[in-house]
Amino acid sequence: MNYRIGIRTQKSDECLIQFTSVTNRAESGQLVGRKVVLKGAKTKHAGKIVGSHGKNGVVIVRFKKGVPGQAIGTSVELVAAR
Repeated sequence: MNYRIGIRTQKSDECLIQFTSVTNRAESGQLVGRKVVLKGAKTKHAGKIVGSHGKNGVVIVRFKKGVPGQAIGTSVELVAAR
């Protein structure tokens, strides 16, 4: 969806992600700890779900490196179980 942002800061290594099958906070809480992979044209970014954001099933994913702006709006792959 977007980077995690504050009033004056933008964290390019943390993104807010909405999965189509997750609709509430309880379902997004079960995903905490799972790994996510974002595959770009030339690079692959690995991340981990660290928490839920809000009440509509959005999760916070922390990536090892910063994610480029072109990756916003693309799909990610949920890789591993806990």
